[in-house]
Amino acid sequence: MRLPVYLDHNATTPLDRRVLEAMMPYLTTEFGNAASGSHSYGWKAEDAVETAREQVARLIGASRREIVWTSGATESNNLALKGAAQMYAEKGDHLLTCATEHRAVLDPCRRLQDAGRKLTVLGVDAFGRVDPQEIADALTDRTILISIMAANNEIGTLQPLAEIGRLAKEHGVLFHCDATQAVGRVGLDVEALGIDLLSLSSHKVYGPKGAGCLYVRRRSPRVRLTCQIDGGGHERGLRSGTVNVPGVVGLGAAAAICRDELADEAPRLTTLRDRLEAGITAGLEAVTRHGHPTERLPNTLNLSFAYVEGEALMMKLNTLAVSSGSACTSASRQPSHVLKALGVGEELINSALRFSVGRDTTQEEIDFAIGEVRRGVDELRELSPLYELAREQRAGGPAGG
Repeated sequence: MRLPVYLDHNATTPLDRRVLEAMMPYLTTEFGNAASGSHSYGWKAEDAVETAREQVARLIGASRREIVWTSGATESNNLALKGAAQMYAEKGDHLLTCATEHRAVLDPCRRLQDAGRKLTVLGVDAFGRVDPQEIADALTDRTILISIMAANNEIGTLQPLAEIGRLAKEHGVLFHCDATQAVGRVGLDVEALGIDLLSLSSHKVYGPKGAGCLYVRRRSPRVRLTCQIDGGGHERGLRSGTVNVPGVVGLGAAAAICRDELADEAPRLTTLRDRLEAGITAGLEAVTRHGHPTERLPNTLNLSFAYVEGEALMMKLNTLAVSSGSACTSASRQPSHVLKALGVGEELINSALRFSVGRDTTQEEIDFAIGEVRRGVDELRELSPLYELAREQRAGGPAGG
């Protein structure tokens, strides 16, 4: 067993060996620019890029021509939000999202708000789900776009996409979905769900970092965007810049693997996640799970340990690779805005850890992690005066009192 045991697959996933094999020719001998249309090096690169486009499209129920290559989901989100806001400025100026979105959605929305657009940020329930009726109530005749993620990166909660998609269609509003965590882990079909714009990133599906795409609907309705990067008119004028051929080939291969293996992989991940939760909670008191009990990603578990500080626990758990939230939030050392939106108190926010299992996670690693977490929490609680006080209160007062 390799240490530390990696349980942070929502931050990034290891590159699948099969993906690396697909990429290798385009990192070495097949090095052509896909935009070079005058010789075989360019033709081979272009063919590989179009094959990858088809592979990604099939994973989400789209057509090949609806896939626009980007550097990752953050760029895709920016292109979707800013591109739509600028293109449809004459139609309206109102955007709608929710409080538990990733910063790659919330920050562009705030930027647009600073530039004069109107923004509604809806709250969520205690499980992290947005209420479709609240979305309906917030829509105006100036609303141009709804942006709601498929699955939350910190707690794994799945949003009611089909209901939101129906609302968007009924009101003639575009529906953007950041599906970064959901793609490859749960089934997604942009047609069935009524999604008009969808963002995803390669390194969340066992592909390489630095590659991603934006799905842009071409029919019913045809979605138009104002490009955010000028210089050459690549990707049908929506995203200029030389295509990262090895990266998108890797993303395509990763998408094909996810599509082929999802039916078997999702139940396996669910079993591992549930085993981890049951093992930890069976040996520890005062543990709180965050997120929806059933409508959540099969691989994600977010737990708070009362009377324990999360950063201290992570330091104690040096044999495990886990996180205190999203990689982006952890980097800024800000308390989780997701748990705060759920109404979680500061103490529990600060004691929360996210565990996310993956394709390479084994039952042996899960059982090892259970023991390490229980040991670490017990050791830290023994040093906590608050925990000692709570234990005395449960026992009816301090010994001899």
